[in-house]
Amino acid sequence: MGSQVNKPASRSYSSPVRAEQARLTERRITDAAHRLFLAQGYGQTTLATVAREAGVSAQTIHNVFGTKPALLKKVHDLALVGDDEPIPLAERPEVQAMYAEKDPALFLRSYAALGRAVAERVGPLIVLAQAGALGGDAELAAHVETIRGEHLFGTRMVAFRLHELGALRPDLTVERASDRVWTLTSPSVWHLLTQERGWSGDEYAEWVGEALCDALLAR
Repeated sequence: MGSQVNKPASRSYSSPVRAEQARLTERRITDAAHRLFLAQGYGQTTLATVAREAGVSAQTIHNVFGTKPALLKKVHDLALVGDDEPIPLAERPEVQAMYAEKDPALFLRSYAALGRAVAERVGPLIVLAQAGALGGDAELAAHVETIRGEHLFGTRMVAFRLHELGALRPDLTVERASDRVWTLTSPSVWHLLTQERGWSGDEYAEWVGEALCDALLAR
């Protein structure tokens, strides 16, 4: 039987160290991109300016993200969950606890509170993208369609949960209920009320919770 050669001890640490360095570099890039997108707009923000802001090379950004639309999507996804842990929003403890709620009114009010927290993190990015899409930017238009689809998928989960609880109004299908949730929790509504009309986050969440209950629940 042949002898085994032990690998140097340092090698057992190299991969985790490189992975952590890569994670920190990626976060520097996404933080820099987030600041620049909001400060000067998507069109005026180039990968070169993000690279300077993050203290990396443009080639590094290209290697990690590939394109500016892909970088914007990553910035959006990180803002959506609030950190860079590889845990989807649907698998977060607070979301799972919300879906475990048996009282439909409490479930909807919890969803409104979650929507408020998410909107405060990602709403400015979405409004920025929507404005650019309306201005004819094809990259932003594609991005907006993607995030709208993701939002609609989430609202269908909400509507289906109400259906499971037997709480939906009898004149509503799951699809139509989903449309109502999608509209009431849209980033545009959040922007109009909190950014243009000066509502507080608490006022917004309370109103959305009440509106969802009125629009969806059997009386």
